[in-house]
Amino acid sequence: MHNPEITEVLAPIQADMQLMDAVLKRAMNSVVPLVGEINHYIVGSGGKRLRPAVLLFSARACGYTGDQHLRLAAAVEAVHTATLLHDDVVDSSGLRRGRATANQVWGNEASVLVGDFMYSRATQMIVECGRLDIVEILATAANDIAEGEVAQLANRHNPELTEQQYFDVIRNKTARLFEASAQVGAMISGASKSRERALARYGIHLGNAFQLIDDALDFTGSVDVIGKNLGDDLADGKATLPLIHAIRHSPTEAADCIREAIRKGSLEQLPAILRAIESTAAIDYTARLAAHESEQAIDALSELDPTPYRESLSALARFAVQRDC
Repeated sequence: MHNPEITEVLAPIQADMQLMDAVLKRAMNSVVPLVGEINHYIVGSGGKRLRPAVLLFSARACGYTGDQHLRLAAAVEAVHTATLLHDDVVDSSGLRRGRATANQVWGNEASVLVGDFMYSRATQMIVECGRLDIVEILATAANDIAEGEVAQLANRHNPELTEQQYFDVIRNKTARLFEASAQVGAMISGASKSRERALARYGIHLGNAFQLIDDALDFTGSVDVIGKNLGDDLADGKATLPLIHAIRHSPTEAADCIREAIRKGSLEQLPAILRAIESTAAIDYTARLAAHESEQAIDALSELDPTPYRESLSALARFAVQRDC
């Protein structure tokens, strides 16, 4: 199966991405040197820029020819980056994208406050578009993301989390910003409501697919591939889908071992847990659900006219599930 590199997938909007990056970097400037220092470190640390890419692709797929999409895409990336800064503090993370996290370098206080700065600057950028309907979509998405993060925190160390509860969390925590990005791309283009709804569906399913594969990679990836340490989610006491599936299908002793590890947030029994995950085909199960989400994302694009940008959105959905896991 062809596994497209992300640079290949994003090639049709390379010029837009470069312009968006420049807008983002200008927007993150501050008279406070520490804000600029941390922003430069975070914004310059790479990342795939997938959420703004979805907005840019959606706008182009709907025939947009203006430049408002650049500022809105930059605002979306600022919202996402703010959530990462806050997440790393909540999770006491030391590594992201293969580098030390901002909280590891500058401390928790600075990371939280600069995350707040990014949120507020993103809000300014969104308001400047002058579209109350777009402000409402992105503000609601930001609120849902926060609720998803709180729900995840409330369920930390809970080995009884159900599959439905897990999907409720990832829908808010991850998929909502993909959904809003795709929908806003249609909105600024003046696309029909049916196309707007179709792109929103695309974004939800794409976001679900990405999170499912991320959760699988937590047990199969490496620092070089995923930019964080193996088992980080388990160490945080998070009951992700591979663990939920393994608990449900393991013998009592193995299931209890996984439950105890989630309660403690411990990697002491990681080898035994990895064996349980393998014996129950939990990674294959997670990958199958991710593939189904990817297929649903691609199906939603049938509402759009055939263009290279629509094909790129399809390629992005395929890329989501073809990462090594």
